[in-house]
Amino acid sequence: ENEKVQEQASNISGSAQQTYNEEDLRSMVENMMGMQEAEWIAESAIGNSEILKKLLEYSFSDDRKLAFRASWTLSKVFDKYPGIISPDMPMMIDALDKLDNESVQRSFLRIISLSDINKVSARQHGILAEHCFEMLKSGFSAIAVKAYSMEIIYKLAMTYPELANELSATISMLQAEGSAGILARGHIILKKLAGISADQGSGPTLH
Repeated sequence: ENEKVQEQASNISGSAQQTYNEEDLRSMVENMMGMQEAEWIAESAIGNSEILKKLLEYSFSDDRKLAFRASWTLSKVFDKYPGIISPDMPMMIDALDKLDNESVQRSFLRIISLSDINKVSARQHGILAEHCFEMLKSGFSAIAVKAYSMEIIYKLAMTYPELANELSATISMLQAEGSAGILARGHIILKKLAGISADQGSGPTLH
């Protein structure tokens, strides 16, 4: 199975303008078993914008497994060449509230948390703040979703200092949950927030 996926990856990679077999691509994503296969597909997407476009399309598929694997592969593309994914970040942000696949949401939030969010609009900053606070306060959000949401709001607080106190209060509330991952991430963010809180009142207001 591993050799089959590698052979399919070889078939669709190559020059940036090369045509590819969409059936092979979908099969590769559907049958992806681990990191190595994701890396092969990511390399193909880096060299072929049509493959990248399909991975984005698959990320919104009703087939939850296909959507998860496609979005996970997009995060691998981002790790190698963030600039390739950056133009699609506004679309990812606008989609967050409509996504009912937490695995896809986790991949999108990871990409956003590692990106320069100053490159998106103030409207999208508002969407991010509202969505990420909702994820932090939800009793059902996965630990990774909360961790990425924390990092995104911290980045927003660098531009909108009024968010700092609310984030600090929310993190303090989360620490009562006792998750080791949340405790560790929350402690790091709280230390970074201390300086922002001292300067509160400067900077634009988030609407």
